[in-house]
Amino acid sequence: MFKDRLENYKWLEQKRASKLIVYFTGDRQGMETQIAPDVLDYFSQQLDKIGKVNKISLFLYTRGGDTMAAYSLVNLIRQFCEEFEIIIPSKARSSGTIISLGADQILMTKQATLGPIDPSLNSPLNPQNPQAPNNPLSRIPVSVESIQGYFDLAKNELKLNDEGNFKEVLVNLAEKVHPLVLGNVYRSRTQIQMVARKLLQKQLGDTQEDKIDKIISFLCSDSGSHDYAIYRNEAKDDLGLAIEKPDDEQYEKIKSVFEDIQNELKLLEPFNPEIELGPNNTLLYQCRRVILESIEGGTDVFISEGILTRTVQTINQTPPLPPLIRRMIENQMKFEGWKHEENV
Repeated sequence: MFKDRLENYKWLEQKRASKLIVYFTGDRQGMETQIAPDVLDYFSQQLDKIGKVNKISLFLYTRGGDTMAAYSLVNLIRQFCEEFEIIIPSKARSSGTIISLGADQILMTKQATLGPIDPSLNSPLNPQNPQAPNNPLSRIPVSVESIQGYFDLAKNELKLNDEGNFKEVLVNLAEKVHPLVLGNVYRSRTQIQMVARKLLQKQLGDTQEDKIDKIISFLCSDSGSHDYAIYRNEAKDDLGLAIEKPDDEQYEKIKSVFEDIQNELKLLEPFNPEIELGPNNTLLYQCRRVILESIEGGTDVFISEGILTRTVQTINQTPPLPPLIRRMIENQMKFEGWKHEENV
């Protein structure tokens, strides 16, 4: 909890000569969360309590989320400081990488990873999820770079270079993926490249266009997979990002904070209703899913609360078949949203 991390926060602030903000979007299986626009209001409140300072360090853990929320977050933090750095204890993937591109320097542990920034689109117009044929609302995400890869395959491997062949390729794709989704894919690809360029120009300077082009190309397509992990040596030596390694003492403090929040959010324990219920037939549960906190601002936590109920349904069948017994667990949500804790 916060009180167990407080001394480490004070130590890191003194060591880094900065004000520390901690932002964790939990990836507990079954209760995954992402960077979303709603966090901007809570960041604003935290920053108001900190005030305008010379330097802010953002201690970040996330698997990603909304691209423009990440971009807005960088711009918001920069209104309150002259220097902005990221501290990455483990994962800052996808939109977390976008935030990192907007920092003046990135402090990465041995385990820390960045990742590609090619977004996946989710909408009601996306293709039906074949693994959930009985759920018409279940859709599969459409990867921006997968669409680009489809066209590259047609052009480079199948040698379909003339206009007529490409028209056929596009028509075939539009039969599988709604045209409006394809339009959004193109718009998102252009948008994320623009965002990455603006942020990198702040970190590397306007005169490093060739270097910026190389980084954007790698993060958007050349890495080959959205799951590609970029460790600090590659981030520094190959991509040329402003990477810093923590000394041994800093590493231990960062690791301690990370492990404490990891335990608080139960990131290594999948949320399994059957296990949560245990021998009970009814259970009121609370799951802490996102943490945003600072010494001055206290803790803002995103929480899901509900009631798990084990039910038994008997379905009579035509004799001589015996009745069919169905055991289910209902999850009735009671609250889902942000709560503030002063941590006095």
